[in-house]
Amino acid sequence: MPAEGWVRKEVSLPMGIKVVKFGGSSLADAEHFRRVAAIVKADPERRFVVASAPGKRYSSDVKVTDMLYRCYDMVRNHEDITAYYAKIAGRYNDIIRDLGLNFDISGELEYIRNAITHHSGRDFAASRGEYLNSLILAKYLGFDFIDAAKCIFFTDNKQLDSEKTNTVLAAELALHEYAVIPGFYGSMSDGSVITFSRGGSDITG
Repeated sequence: MPAEGWVRKEVSLPMGIKVVKFGGSSLADAEHFRRVAAIVKADPERRFVVASAPGKRYSSDVKVTDMLYRCYDMVRNHEDITAYYAKIAGRYNDIIRDLGLNFDISGELEYIRNAITHHSGRDFAASRGEYLNSLILAKYLGFDFIDAAKCIFFTDNKQLDSEKTNTVLAAELALHEYAVIPGFYGSMSDGSVITFSRGGSDITG
């Protein structure tokens, strides 16, 4: 498959701006990150990147989003997630190490583990796959990071608030020449994280 086939979606906007979205299979490990970076850097008009959580590295592997859902379920069943969550942390630390990045996300990983343990919610748990992957990709590309919770909004009946999102996101993007935005989630009016249905990173894009 040619490199361009790795782009899940690409949208061209006025004034020479392109938004590209990469799915989990395209961001599963460090080698995939390198290919994605090459695609993005090949066209300076590709200014905004929407990233998914790491997908499967091989057929019997588990997607990170599914691992996070399992952590949530384990907590609900009063099970200790320490050992299992360490596998999730290992996925991200492997990517960082294999990319040769000087980037410490241990504080983020610990905060997320504690939040899940203290019943932060199913959507919050699931969304952290995109959040962490986007932090790493932004660091690797040298792009800014924009948290989707700050600019993707839902109504009280859990539908995308397109008007508010478009207004806030347009103003935010105007402040960044290049940026990575996590897919799959946004926020409610009370600030809590909410996810789209699976595959919702396409909507973010």
